[in-house]
Amino acid sequence: MKPYLLSLCAGLLVGVVYGLIGVRSPAPPVIALMGLLGILLGEQVVPVIKRMLDGHSPISAIWHPGSAQHLFGRLPGHGATARDHV
Repeated sequence: MKPYLLSLCAGLLVGVVYGLIGVRSPAPPVIALMGLLGILLGEQVVPVIKRMLDGHSPISAIWHPGSAQHLFGRLPGHGATARDHV
């Protein structure tokens, strides 16, 4: 989770600098980012519906261990060993 927070902080710092010097960000507009979020969430709908058709309740279909795994990808440090942190 730490790399995500560091990335957010770096982005905020760059945004402040851009604002101070009056430069427009080259990042995609918010509407494009919302579209990407929609794609990620839409990918989760199919497995949830399949689980519901298999007889699972909506809650158990949504909270299935595999649901959030793909949406957020593998978080840093997940399954890491002490050797990986050297």
